[in-house]
Amino acid sequence: MKGNATCIPANPGGLFLPYQERWIVDRSRLKLMEKARQIGLSWSTAYAADERTAEQGARFDQWISSRDDLQARLVIEDCKMFAKVLDLAAQDLGEIVIDPDKKISAYVLHFANGKRIHSMSSNPDAQAGKRGGRILDEFALHPDPRKLWSIAYPGITWGGNMEVISTHRGSGNFFNQLIREIREHGNPKKISLHRVTLQDALDQGFLWKLQQSLPADHEVLAMDEVAYFDFIRSGCADEESFQQEYMCVPADDASAFLEYDLIAGCEYGSQDQWEFDSPEECKGKHIYIGIDIGRKKDLTVLWVLELLGDTLYTRKVIELRNMSKPDQEKVLWPWLDYMSRTCQDYTGIGIGWGDDAQKRYGEYRYENVTFTGRVKEALAYPVRGKMEDKKLRIPYRPEVRADLRAVTKETTVAGNIRFTAERSENGHADRFWALALAIHAAGSGGAPIEFQSTGATRATSTGYGDYLGGGTRRDVTGY
Repeated sequence: MKGNATCIPANPGGLFLPYQERWIVDRSRLKLMEKARQIGLSWSTAYAADERTAEQGARFDQWISSRDDLQARLVIEDCKMFAKVLDLAAQDLGEIVIDPDKKISAYVLHFANGKRIHSMSSNPDAQAGKRGGRILDEFALHPDPRKLWSIAYPGITWGGNMEVISTHRGSGNFFNQLIREIREHGNPKKISLHRVTLQDALDQGFLWKLQQSLPADHEVLAMDEVAYFDFIRSGCADEESFQQEYMCVPADDASAFLEYDLIAGCEYGSQDQWEFDSPEECKGKHIYIGIDIGRKKDLTVLWVLELLGDTLYTRKVIELRNMSKPDQEKVLWPWLDYMSRTCQDYTGIGIGWGDDAQKRYGEYRYENVTFTGRVKEALAYPVRGKMEDKKLRIPYRPEVRADLRAVTKETTVAGNIRFTAERSENGHADRFWALALAIHAAGSGGAPIEFQSTGATRATSTGYGDYLGGGTRRDVTGY
């Protein structure tokens, strides 16, 4: 036996831990699991799906919905592995088109009794018209969980069960609404609720089980449960992320400017090839850049957007910390050489940056924006607007999500709106403001922008008045 774990499972030789076993043996018509990340629930769900589908007299196929194509393939790999371990006669049919008109396919495992497991990505339409069991994995991460439930649920009308498995994605997410309905409103849907936090898993032997599978030189082998808990906590982007991802505490959407569902709806899939590797890839494209300047405590963040049609696609996010101005310029200026327009935070140490950049690129292409309370308000709302309209694509990265969540909107006693963010090791919402500046640079869908020298900048058609920028006039429309 390896490692310093102190919580040893009651059955060390068993394949599953107690919380996994309870999930597997529960054959309720509707069941829901709110869980911590990476504690083996998707793995044990694959085992249960094999067992159900392959048993003699099984009546139903299984239809698994995952966040994206990569996760769909990982799930079917787990199913194939358990089929081999259990010596089940199963044939891997690979990827099969199940709806040519809508271009929907699934990874299929075929059992000797004629029943199949179909593993698909998140498209809710893939669930329509199918009969049999449903497994909705990472349910809260789907672009529209309510729609997915609505389409998947009728599929068990003639039998089978539906399993929902997920970590939280904000208090406003339909996943959390289901849980609150169970706990606070009498459970009208009669859902069997399971809940496993990281602490629950550790108490039931998770660390011991993990350590048995790690190589001899892995750092986790030296940890006990307390040390591992702190190790995971310290690695999260912020405390809100830890509580949500590992302790089943949904983030409070009421206090944040951007709800999790709003952010998730704009995130790339984990397999999307969205990122430019070099500045030269920007050549000939409509490129808009936002820069939030930092030095020691805060990050310098450059956010690159490409305008295609009416949608802004993130192509690069560069984060620099504790670097001198000349060293940062060596990294960032090659990207600026290809931009259509850049907007930069012109506050504090950003003033010197902005002056040098305007000399290099000219005021038409490079706008300096002095941050004030009203300017931040004018910058923040277009971010939300683009997300609501689904006209923005952003990376699926914890640190980006944490920055977008960090911004809160407060109303002062004088009735003014103020946007704030607590400073943390992750920065000071620097990625949010770089994105906001890039969206501001894009303006009205890439239309020509007029400038004239004035004492202050006025942003027309936004309702925010004479507060954007510093030293130029800009007409901003289309938000």
